[in-house]
Amino acid sequence: MKIDIIRAWKDEGYRWSLSEEERHTLPENPVGELELTDAELEAVMGGWGDDSDDSCDDSDDDSCDDSDDDSCDD
Repeated sequence: MKIDIIRAWKDEGYRWSLSEEERHTLPENPVGELELTDAELEAVMGGWGDDSDDSCDDSDDDSCDDSDDDSCDD
């Protein structure tokens, strides 16, 4: 029997219908094992952008007025 890994992670009833041996073959993480190299980790910016943030451009939008956030200061 081929195990439906996605269903096994989403459907607890299906997961428990599998034998102990079949459950043991399920990956620890539903997306599988993921390893990043040091170079890949260093390249991740995690939401930090470069200095070209144009969320506070010089348009007529006053969304940055009266803000204590320095991100809109030019």
